Amino acid sequence: MKLLRWGEAGAEKPGLLAEDGTIRDLSGVVGDIDGAALSDEGLFQLGRVETAALPVVDPATRLGAPVARVGKLIAVGLNYADHAAEAGMQVPPEPVIFMKATSSICGPNDAVERPHESEKLDWEVELAFVIGTRAKYVPEAAALGHVAGYMICNDVSERAFQAERAGQWVKGKSHDTFAPLGPWLVTREEVADPQALGLWLDVNGAAMQRGTTATMVYGVAFLVSYLSRFMTLEPGDVITTGTPPGVGMGMKPPRFLVPGDVMTLGIEGLGEQRQTVTQA
Repeated sequence: MKLLRWGEAGAEKPGLLAEDGTIRDLSGVVGDIDGAALSDEGLFQLGRVETAALPVVDPATRLGAPVARVGKLIAVGLNYADHAAEAGMQVPPEPVIFMKATSSICGPNDAVERPHESEKLDWEVELAFVIGTRAKYVPEAAALGHVAGYMICNDVSERAFQAERAGQWVKGKSHDTFAPLGPWLVTREEVADPQALGLWLDVNGAAMQRGTTATMVYGVAFLVSYLSRFMTLEPGDVITTGTPPGVGMGMKPPRFLVPGDVMTLGIEGLGEQRQTVTQA
């Protein structure tokens, strides 16, 4: 299934993408696409719904982030060896983990704000996954069973805030609109291998990032197991897994986003996003 949320920001309704490409309204079936809906039982019940009987949504309707009430938005840094190299950093001996504020979450095609005082606004196409079953001290062999599904995240970053203002990365990762998610959440049975997906990102039509999740240092199963040693992962938690090379800070000279720039990005089988940069 491809689950989504549609409507005005703050008033989204649950939906799904039908096989014929239409958006269907699930609001008569489930309250929202949240942790409860993403449990194994919740997904089983949604899978039994007769899609053809659901109301059709106007295709021009705005899409929101596919998951509601995200408890934790966890990110993994330097998880592609070639990206670590372009950043001038070593591949870490364990995953680098940081948080993004959940208030940074927005829809896949919403505008991305350039913060006040921003000078180094950057892009990062990433594979994200959503927890469906509570995970604590999970063995790696069982880890993927705790994943409800997969989606695209643009881990938008302000590099000066991140690296030049002291403290933790979270300052450069958490401005409003810094986590476009979607367009939909693809449930795990439709993703045969999360470590075999192509990723891409363009700015103003020019190719910037091209990569594959096959080159991730730490894969999805490992990350679920690893994170569950340090914190309990709850249904609806989102984890975004790092980016391949081609970010703006790695270019010579560096290239950063300014108002009017347009990012388009996608992951094989998970859809596409499009964001225009505006000034906050």
